[in-house]
Amino acid sequence: MSVVLEKQRTILRYQDAVLTTDPYARTVSEALNLEVCAGDFFLIRLERFDQIASFANVCAGTILPLSGSVAFLGKDWGNLSPEVANALRGRTGHVFLTGNWIRNLSVVENILIPQLYHTRNPKIQLLDQAGFLAESFGLPGLPGGLPGDFTAADLQRAACVRAFLGQPLLLLLQEPTQGLEPDILAPLIQAIRDARYRGAAVVWMTKDKNIWNDATLPATHRYQLVARNLMEEKL
Repeated sequence: MSVVLEKQRTILRYQDAVLTTDPYARTVSEALNLEVCAGDFFLIRLERFDQIASFANVCAGTILPLSGSVAFLGKDWGNLSPEVANALRGRTGHVFLTGNWIRNLSVVENILIPQLYHTRNPKIQLLDQAGFLAESFGLPGLPGGLPGDFTAADLQRAACVRAFLGQPLLLLLQEPTQGLEPDILAPLIQAIRDARYRGAAVVWMTKDKNIWNDATLPATHRYQLVARNLMEEKL
């Protein structure tokens, strides 16, 4: 199955967006301009984990740029009410740097919560899809225990399940292979390919130069932070 790479609607747009790049040194980025369209796969190398988290949060509208704008599906996050913004986030999927697990809920409940809260997708349908994703990412099935019962590697695989569940239109992947064996790449690339084929956009953020240079990752755009600006490597 081929990936649809033709430019369609814009999923995410940075317009003269200025971000904090080092909260301790109080440095900021240049005005950033990015257009991420349906079918795009952006691989972005940043220098530190806090920059990865900040960039992802700005993409998701949970942090606003210092100036300029970031829009998702044509809607500026800064102009939306909390209710509308939360509804829009139901169309995004995330792998977080810190796991972002609610410790007193089972892993499967954690996986389902974003979809049950933000969308009207039937629970039985979500469970079926989550089970398929769990097996594809190397888990024996849906993990039903508490987060503390599982290894960091199994939780990272579960984080990938949560990110791709519900067919999101924007996938924000913060170091999705962190702590995992190289065998995760094949199912992750396949999940990304399937998402792009149905019109989603993918933004994978890493500080790992080996990941950024990995030719097996079929990125349509590769950027890295250089002197406060995101510079694209021409393919």
